[in-house]
Amino acid sequence: MRTMVAGLALVCAAASFACRAEAGEASGGAGVLENRWVYISHNFANPTFTEEMIKVIERAGKAGYNGILLTDCKFFRWNEMKGTAYEDNVRRVRKAIKDAGMKCIVCVCGEGTDLLSNDTNLAEGTPVVDAPFVVKDGKLVPADEDLKAQNLSLDQASKENQPDGWYVDDPGKVSFVDTEVKCEGRASLRFQDVKNSSCGNGRANQKVTVKPFRYYHLSVKIKTQDFAAPRTVNIMAYTPKQCLNHQQFDIAPTQDWKTYDIVFNTLDYTELNLYFGSWGGTTGKIWFDDLKLEPGGFVNLIRREAAPLKLTSEDGKTVYEEGKDVAPVKDPKMGNTKWPGLYDYWYEPPVIAVPAGSRLKEGQKVLASYYHTMICYGYGVVACMCEPKVMELNKWMVENVKRVLEPDGYMLCHDEIRHHGWDESCKKSGLTPGQMLARDLKQCVELIKKADADKPIYDWSDMFEPYHNASKSGQTYYLVKGLDPWYGSWEGMDKDLIIMNWHNFPEHRADALKFFAERGHKQILAGYYDAPVENILPWLKEAAAVNGISGVMYTTWGNDFSQLENFLKVVKDFQAKQGK
Repeated sequence: MRTMVAGLALVCAAASFACRAEAGEASGGAGVLENRWVYISHNFANPTFTEEMIKVIERAGKAGYNGILLTDCKFFRWNEMKGTAYEDNVRRVRKAIKDAGMKCIVCVCGEGTDLLSNDTNLAEGTPVVDAPFVVKDGKLVPADEDLKAQNLSLDQASKENQPDGWYVDDPGKVSFVDTEVKCEGRASLRFQDVKNSSCGNGRANQKVTVKPFRYYHLSVKIKTQDFAAPRTVNIMAYTPKQCLNHQQFDIAPTQDWKTYDIVFNTLDYTELNLYFGSWGGTTGKIWFDDLKLEPGGFVNLIRREAAPLKLTSEDGKTVYEEGKDVAPVKDPKMGNTKWPGLYDYWYEPPVIAVPAGSRLKEGQKVLASYYHTMICYGYGVVACMCEPKVMELNKWMVENVKRVLEPDGYMLCHDEIRHHGWDESCKKSGLTPGQMLARDLKQCVELIKKADADKPIYDWSDMFEPYHNASKSGQTYYLVKGLDPWYGSWEGMDKDLIIMNWHNFPEHRADALKFFAERGHKQILAGYYDAPVENILPWLKEAAAVNGISGVMYTTWGNDFSQLENFLKVVKDFQAKQGK
């Protein structure tokens, strides 16, 4: 949910008025809603944070809220917390919610890195097919040279201010070959005062031919001077249908040379563009230099039955054995770079030895087919929904949450699933990603009902809505397989599932509300998201005409509770005026 931030806030608010209308409550009640919630996401292993959130809960109760939607990454890490004060802290938070006269709804059943901390190999896999390796100095070394990019050093420039092999925006106006400021070699590429560009951008790109399902690492060095919009900088492998990497880069307005890394899989494409530069920059200077491109090797290698590894001779006739021809092939850092569940884009590749007695000889080429995980925006690694162990872990999580927190309701965490459909278990299912998600939703609901019958169950809206991430628009969705991959996912929704609606696009937010209402779902609109609370008002009018809206939630991603009282006051005041 990191990227939905501001929009989520606004949408929810609008719906709050509709909730009162649906509930049939009197307008004289200053807009009393059936559900008035606060979203709290924190680390309750920290006693200071625990105390802070208890105070927020007390404030919320006094302000007129009647529910807390509670989440903590540790809810999937009960084993890690044994022998600590964690469970006692969580119980104290639960007691504070009860003492404040509020309900406690707890987030469960995720597919992200917290679940994966229990088994990092459950991550969704992306295939690599017949990637060349070579035996060198008793090791299996990546040797893929099929992607041949030109002038990665940026040193050659036959035309003024335009590096050979690269197309750049407005050479001599925004883009400059700089022979004075460089990291290595003879020159760098500088973009300066991007606001002066004819297209508003300062970028370089190069079209390259690739083989499908190959895995690469690209690094580039960057320097800045008074560069006013560092968040506009991107480095990517891109096709007209799909961007193949999704990362954010920590670039300061002024900094010395620093290396940045991206990784990408070519998927089923035979051609792509390498891009770097600024999309919508303003003033200042930014230099790029010393690009390097290499095969990704076994970084973030997944090992499980539905992500098989196969090593063959160059002609494919001989299959080599782990433990005999090569040492066991694994990546100990995969999903465990600093702590279990933390995946990094790039690090030193694992070394795979070729033991004595192997059939492989020095200099021999080997073709490797395997699966690796992909990361979207830092924490966007997801578990494969077709792996049975994922549901076992979800069941274990629900049991622990019930034991410690005794929730009044359960919130599912299907939200912005950006990588799916590629590994063998997905293929064998014969389902589209949307159908996989529908099945997963049903299974999650069933296990909650079995564990704690008659408790309400909620889920986010975006993955089940044809105007949002489950649309039918002929587009890809991040790194999910196929066009319109999540379309039809709503077929897995029981009528009693309550929707936490965060559709934030003005052109279709009313359609989104209507879509769920016509399917018979109650909705709660999650609002605020660290934006001005007054932004809610135009949205409330749209929500007023919709039946089934049962509440509103104050939702902050940055733990900003400064507007807690004001948010609810603005909503209530609006409802009181409209309800007469």
